[in-house]
Amino acid sequence: MADRLNGYRILILETREEAQFSRLLAEQGADVLQCPMFTIHDAPDPAPIEAWIRRFIATPFDDLVLTTGEGLRRLMKVARRIDVEREFVAAVGKARKFARGPKPGRALREIGLEPQVTTEKPTSEGIAEMLARVDLKGHRVGLQLYPDKDHSALIGAITAQGAEVDTVAPYVYDAQAADTNIVTAIDEMAQGRIDAIALTSSGQVRRLIEVAQAHHCEDRLREALKHTLIASVGPVVSDELKSHGLRTDIYPANEAYFMKPLISAMAAALGKTTPRSAATSS
Repeated sequence: MADRLNGYRILILETREEAQFSRLLAEQGADVLQCPMFTIHDAPDPAPIEAWIRRFIATPFDDLVLTTGEGLRRLMKVARRIDVEREFVAAVGKARKFARGPKPGRALREIGLEPQVTTEKPTSEGIAEMLARVDLKGHRVGLQLYPDKDHSALIGAITAQGAEVDTVAPYVYDAQAADTNIVTAIDEMAQGRIDAIALTSSGQVRRLIEVAQAHHCEDRLREALKHTLIASVGPVVSDELKSHGLRTDIYPANEAYFMKPLISAMAAALGKTTPRSAATSS
């Protein structure tokens, strides 16, 4: 059903794969305000990433833990640049692959591979719980990390099982570059120009609060959110909202914690209201 969101203005806080989310919303007729939260760059020193890839090729890991789809795509970019793409894909194919949620799985499928196991909870804690159920004793485990997170607990949980962990961090965030975008988005909500804000990761919630605090507009943000519907893709995001004293208004049905079910839930909820653009123009 096209145009189910026609006339509604929806704010999304872009991270890695939100371009797809934006497209899906636009296909339903929504006016999408995209707010880039991070600028992602390759790791400033490529040498450790190149060395990790070469180690993987020389002696493939027993297990590979992918925490983000972006991480695998950045690793593939380096492998292509140093002309070992085919060898790297072959090595990844030999390892038992664990994915932190659906996004790394999608990145694996882009190179013709599949994860053997996907976490039920797309968090570091979820990875640790998943790995606790398998035998890692004596295994070499490749672990792809992402920025702005203390991964020591996850690394410790894996080594405690008798595994040797070899980590790689293929990209970094430039958060400051996006602060202005976030403050502008807060202003748009405060001025009543946004019908709903759609959140697809707990990091988006934390970043929104952190930027509001840093720019002395947290009260303005909280007041704006009182009058803006808050859509959450799943329990991890909703728990993060709750930890900051915020609510969840819209949630996917039937525990289907993905973009399309979230959009369906948004269409159902927003269909009971008048678009703010119509209200302000009348």
